[in-house]
Amino acid sequence: MSSSKQSVLAAIVGNTVVMTGKFVVSGLTGSSTMLSEAFHSLADVLNQILLLKGIKQSEKDANAEYKSGYGRARFVWALISATGIFFLGCGMSLWHGIQGLLSHEPHAVKDLHIAIAVIVVSLIIEGAVLLYATKALMAQAKTEDLPLYDYLSDHADPTELAVLLEDGAACIGLIIALICIWLTDMTGNPHWDSIGSILVGVLLGGVAIVLIQKNKSLLTGRSIPETDMNRLKQILQSKKLIQHTNYIRAEVIGANQYEVQVELKLHTQALLETMQVNTSEAYLNIKSQEDFDVFCKSLSIQTVNHIVTTIDSLEEEITTQIPEIKYIDIEPN
Repeated sequence: MSSSKQSVLAAIVGNTVVMTGKFVVSGLTGSSTMLSEAFHSLADVLNQILLLKGIKQSEKDANAEYKSGYGRARFVWALISATGIFFLGCGMSLWHGIQGLLSHEPHAVKDLHIAIAVIVVSLIIEGAVLLYATKALMAQAKTEDLPLYDYLSDHADPTELAVLLEDGAACIGLIIALICIWLTDMTGNPHWDSIGSILVGVLLGGVAIVLIQKNKSLLTGRSIPETDMNRLKQILQSKKLIQHTNYIRAEVIGANQYEVQVELKLHTQALLETMQVNTSEAYLNIKSQEDFDVFCKSLSIQTVNHIVTTIDSLEEEITTQIPEIKYIDIEPN
């Protein structure tokens, strides 16, 4: 099972337990902050189910209808997930908090010690899930020999990034909830509870915007990371057979999946030098116009085959050195 799928499954289990506790306690205490946190966890669970669906769909093999595979399906569901965080988590939290602040009769909040106890337990569970997701990403970054920040910025699977941000936001949200509920309990002013709900909403809105921007860029054809693009250019520039590269289009089409198209001009003299053609022997065997025509046709076929073999060998070398490239098309001009 992939690390991204494991991270999502762990997050679903952890957030389901936490969500249930938050809804129960919000009903017992009447706390707006706790209700916002319950909606926060509900949004996380629903969104992580969407992420899991995206992972499963993106693993389908390429076919006649989708020749480059279903890798981008992961980005689609991650975008839907981020939109859900914005409208369900952020929207409900802000609405409930603002309603509490504007109410002429502040809502009653009671049994806050129960809410505090549940927040502490939830923080332990969410912290464990966050630690699991962080370790998985650190292991991937180490495999890529990249600093964690650079890996998260350019290489990370958006579903793993979503789990990391959602779990991080969950932990921060719980700390906000703990502070605001404690202030409500200490001061007797329920407006602190409403302020906590608003702060949680703002936090969720920020996470949602980051994830929406990330997945939008991937869906609209974002170029591969600069480090991989430079590696690709270095491989092409190192080949004496290539006179110059006219055009490179390299896009991210899935988690650790690239599609590359290259148009280049071959160096004619270098190409001829690598062909195994015994022209002296062929010249001696030409006795007539018919023999010459046969030689020309044979040479044409041999030249085309040599170009095809050269391009195939170059494509194989590139995909070996940059394994994220799953589909590559090199066209000699």
